[in-house]
Amino acid sequence: MHRAWFVAAVTFVTIIGAAAFASLPGLLVEPLHGEFRWSRGTIGFAVSVNLALYGLTAPFAAALMDRFGIRKVVAVALTVIAAGSVLTVWMTAAWQLVLFWGVLVGLGSGSMALAFAATVTNRWFVARRGLVTGILTAAGASGQLVFLPLLSWLVEHHGWRPAAVTVALAALVVVPFVWLLLRDHPADVGLAPYGGEYAAKPAPVTGAARRALTVLFKAARTGPFWLLAGTFAICGASTNGLVKTHFVPAAHDHGMPVTAAAGLLAVIGVFDVVGTVASGWFTDRFEARRLLAVYYALRGVSLLFLPMLLAPAVHPPMLFFIVFYGLDWVATVPPTIALCREHYGEDSAIVFGWVLASHQVGAAVVAFAGGVARDVFGSYDIVWYASGALCAAAALMALVIRRRPLAATS
Repeated sequence: MHRAWFVAAVTFVTIIGAAAFASLPGLLVEPLHGEFRWSRGTIGFAVSVNLALYGLTAPFAAALMDRFGIRKVVAVALTVIAAGSVLTVWMTAAWQLVLFWGVLVGLGSGSMALAFAATVTNRWFVARRGLVTGILTAAGASGQLVFLPLLSWLVEHHGWRPAAVTVALAALVVVPFVWLLLRDHPADVGLAPYGGEYAAKPAPVTGAARRALTVLFKAARTGPFWLLAGTFAICGASTNGLVKTHFVPAAHDHGMPVTAAAGLLAVIGVFDVVGTVASGWFTDRFEARRLLAVYYALRGVSLLFLPMLLAPAVHPPMLFFIVFYGLDWVATVPPTIALCREHYGEDSAIVFGWVLASHQVGAAVVAFAGGVARDVFGSYDIVWYASGALCAAAALMALVIRRRPLAATS
């Protein structure tokens, strides 16, 4: 077996271990509201800071990986995540939630976001890039599947503090695996990338921040960048910002137990793995922009039906929604990375980092707006309908992305 598959496996386990932090925000809304009497808008603001920094850090992290190597950047990021999570145990004011969970965990998670998976894929694979991208993207869902039932049980029976400590420990446990087993480049072990020819390891790229900004300004002069950023912003708004943050409290509003609602999110994680890996397989075979249009259109339709499905108990139509939405959750990632690679070549990982930043800004806006809407209107219905309409717009935007001429890609 080629060493690239071993590196991909270590990356997969790393992302799973770090995914614990992504499982927690939706479980914190009600406990923090009950203990500190903070409004849902205030809690949503802290989550929105986390999500925004997660995205805005990603392109700089991709450049830092080119400068200092994957191992060092990811190990430091995991340590920062652990510190931010464990410090929340002693917080007494809302600004501390924003600082610890919003800033520290946001910066750490952004430093090993999907740009991490894109960098590993670009360096270690030439063949099967779409499939590997799908597998590594699905790792986040696998982590959600592993941790969400455990964290919801801890929150329900022991409070939110043991859950925060569990997140910190999960991040720390992964650090030795990263440091000892991950390698930055195929040339480090004298190999060619999988499906490609041997190439010497490039020299470290200095000026990481300058390079990230230079790539942004260059990409911003092209139409595909803005279309990809716009569609991915809507992707983030309708997944991390909306469902991951507000589905549990919205279901609880309708009388569903928190553990049952968290269990449904875990089931989304199961089918997300299937859908994302399948999307990677499709991306190797079909036109990426058409795949995106189909994914966004189907997601929008499902969100329009969700307000009618929320009830005190789990029933078959809700299970159908969970399965359907899970298959579509991050299926958009492999074709989006493929389009970045098609249009921006060697800069594609950094460009995808900026596209991911738009994803997280969209998520941040809806994480905050959803909490405010719940405070003002007493329900989340208007947020579900608005997100469904946005997904329809994203489907149209995906179809507008032009294909790059073959001469330009050769």
